[in-house]
Amino acid sequence: MMGWLKIVGMGPGDETLVTPQVQDALAKASDVIGYFPYVERVSERPGLRLHGSDNRFELDRAKHALQLALEGNKVIVVSSGDPGVFAMAAAVFEAVEVGPETWRTIEIDVLPGITAMLAAAARVGAPLGHDFCTINLSDNLKPWKIIEQRLRLAVEADFAMAFYNPRSKSRPQSFDKALRILNSICKDTRPVIFARAVSSPQETISIVPLTEATPHMADMRTMVIVGSSQTRIIHRPEKSAIVYTPRSLAP
Repeated sequence: MMGWLKIVGMGPGDETLVTPQVQDALAKASDVIGYFPYVERVSERPGLRLHGSDNRFELDRAKHALQLALEGNKVIVVSSGDPGVFAMAAAVFEAVEVGPETWRTIEIDVLPGITAMLAAAARVGAPLGHDFCTINLSDNLKPWKIIEQRLRLAVEADFAMAFYNPRSKSRPQSFDKALRILNSICKDTRPVIFARAVSSPQETISIVPLTEATPHMADMRTMVIVGSSQTRIIHRPEKSAIVYTPRSLAP
């Protein structure tokens, strides 16, 4: 009897932001596979096997999950946020495409989750209220020249931008280079939102002008959102500022 495979998003951190659809799938699963910190978010119970692994082995995880499903198990592959946004859904389908034909017969579903980008935007208002783009600043899987090209084109198109993986210990220079590019092209004080560990007890939010943003304001747990030229800030007495990008843009 063939099992099934569901690729799920666990949301940005707060358990209340895990969708009922994902909770139901987890309750029926026999195996959960994913990056160690994400697997640790799943409650242990009798009959459930947890398979944590390092974040550098996405394709190995995907192949393991597919084989377990083929053998009749009910398998969950977990990602934080949404599984289709810089996460495991693409890795699983890449494995399916190049793997044995039998993997193409497996029942596979992608269950969406709330991304860190959307959770961060909601915390401050609606900075992604008009056209926006999302860029992963990690050059582990693509060359920096591609990232730089996309940054420059995004600014030229006047998108608001959301940055994943802005800065890590192994590549502290990435965000520094991104800020230099943004400042050299934008030449303004559009708001930059640093949202770290959104929806967790360690959450911190700061909003600074682009000219005052520094690389050390971000790490791997930080979502960075850069406004477009039209993004506005509403200052309020004794309350947090609201950042939003109007849907009707000035000519």
